[in-house]
Amino acid sequence: MRTLDVLIPTRNRATLLAGAIESLLRARVPEGLAVNIVVIDNGSSDGTPQLLEWMAARHRGRIQIVEERRCGKSRALNAGIKATSGEFVGMIDDDEEVSDGWYEEVLQAFTTHPDLDFVGGPYSPVWGIPPPSWIPSDYLAALGDMDSTAGEHPYGADFGGILKGGNAVIRRSTLQHVGPYAEYLGPAGPARLLSCEDEEMYLRLISSGARGLYCPNLVVYHHICASRLTPGYFRRWCFWRGVSRGLMDQAHPMPVRYL
Repeated sequence: MRTLDVLIPTRNRATLLAGAIESLLRARVPEGLAVNIVVIDNGSSDGTPQLLEWMAARHRGRIQIVEERRCGKSRALNAGIKATSGEFVGMIDDDEEVSDGWYEEVLQAFTTHPDLDFVGGPYSPVWGIPPPSWIPSDYLAALGDMDSTAGEHPYGADFGGILKGGNAVIRRSTLQHVGPYAEYLGPAGPARLLSCEDEEMYLRLISSGARGLYCPNLVVYHHICASRLTPGYFRRWCFWRGVSRGLMDQAHPMPVRYL
């Protein structure tokens, strides 16, 4: 029996979190795979603790709750990894829902390609309101919308994207080899638009020689609320993306000119 722990780091998003958990409970679990849903409460002050208590009691044995009071998505992910022991570690965000065949795609990928270290797939947007026309079609990452290629493709130099942290499954032994998520990166408190924790992990995976596969049928549905579809949000995201890349540059220098 192969085992998969699916981590959901969350902070003050009880309504969206309920949908994410329900999608994982609803998805088909194939024979030969055992799934553990792990929610890491990263210091929520809304109704998240009560929601988790209720859902864990309702679905006894299927939901594990981990508390990480230190604010930060990377810290929450590391706490979830430390608290679990499955062969594979999956990750989605609390504003996403997985497709019904998500588990089946995970098992098929690692069974068909036994040398794989990680897999990822596309984000399909669920728009809160119709997307405005000014949003650049070549920069939808600001909204968490990403479909890097039309077909199955190995990650690496020839791949037009990265392993996105909201739709990823990594072999635990590989994570133990490359190390934990960088806790100086990723959303945290006032710097909630800090990012690049998934990109930094991806760079370490690739540099270590880990083998990854983009699976077009490994789909998550990402809810994009109306508050993100404003010029102000877009500008703030781009600014914090620049800050994040500047921080990451200390460990992974980029081929750019410096002043």
